[in-house]
Amino acid sequence: MGLALAVSALLPAGSAGAADHYQWAALGDSYTAGGFVGAPQPPLGDASRDGCDRTGDAYPGVVERELDEFPPGKPVHLTNVSCGNATIADIADTRQMPISPVQPPAGGWTAVDPQIQRARLNDQTDIVTVGVGGNSLPFGGMLLKCLELGATPGKSCREYFTSPPEGEENIQDKLARVQDEYIQMLAKVHQAAPNAKVITVGYPAVLPQEGTACNRLSLTELGAVKHADVDWLRDHVLEPLNSTIKRVTDFFGDRYVDVYSSSVGHDACQPAGTKWVEGICGDAADYWPARLSGTLLNCAPISKRVTLVHPNADGYANTAAHVERAIRIALLDH
Repeated sequence: MGLALAVSALLPAGSAGAADHYQWAALGDSYTAGGFVGAPQPPLGDASRDGCDRTGDAYPGVVERELDEFPPGKPVHLTNVSCGNATIADIADTRQMPISPVQPPAGGWTAVDPQIQRARLNDQTDIVTVGVGGNSLPFGGMLLKCLELGATPGKSCREYFTSPPEGEENIQDKLARVQDEYIQMLAKVHQAAPNAKVITVGYPAVLPQEGTACNRLSLTELGAVKHADVDWLRDHVLEPLNSTIKRVTDFFGDRYVDVYSSSVGHDACQPAGTKWVEGICGDAADYWPARLSGTLLNCAPISKRVTLVHPNADGYANTAAHVERAIRIALLDH
């Protein structure tokens, strides 16, 4: 699907907003939801928990508190429907089956509606932020494959994903598919919220500028992933993913929030206190598990929890600063 064809589906923009407050909807995956950073939302034990692992210290919550303290003319009401493990399709088209490992009900989680529906986007929505894309590659699955192959001499995940086995997409096909899916998703966001300012949020620098910065013996970094594969993941997967998101965002005339540039040097291979992203194993709230079900990954022996290269509180604070600025600028033009 071409960019021009996608944009032709959009409705014209105009002014929006309830008389007494602005409406902001936060859509996205675990990098928006929070997972293990801060108090769960809804609280543990609450009957309305949905398995999406939203937390109060992820960037939507941090920005919400700042906007409450210093409102941009009038209050901003946040509806946060982000969900861990969400794909691009889960934003607009498909019902997602949550996979939270935290207190799942006996029968498992119930599928949740597409986030556009859950957020009830409409012509009164003023701001929509979207942070999604990684799970559609999927980046997490690729990282685990790199970890697996890194422990095997002579094996490379770069080779695996450049010339994959039959039935597996190569990285070029993955990125092309993600672009097409992102186009369709943004078009549907605009259709659902025709008067909203749409802000997309990229991914931070979870990988170092040089793969050799990583200690391959440390699961608090990237574990056994080969240094050359770290460099390949950065140059041929993560940075192109951000470029894809920005390219589509720019074509739609929306605002892209770059959190990559400001987070360089704060990757998962930095020491505690410097890193803004936890490694394969890392520090997390007590309710978060130390073992990854269905795998051999167990962080308990090193007194850590399974964090799988996700932001910590410092990382979310950085993202929040950039997203807050983008929202305030968007509302000035609204």
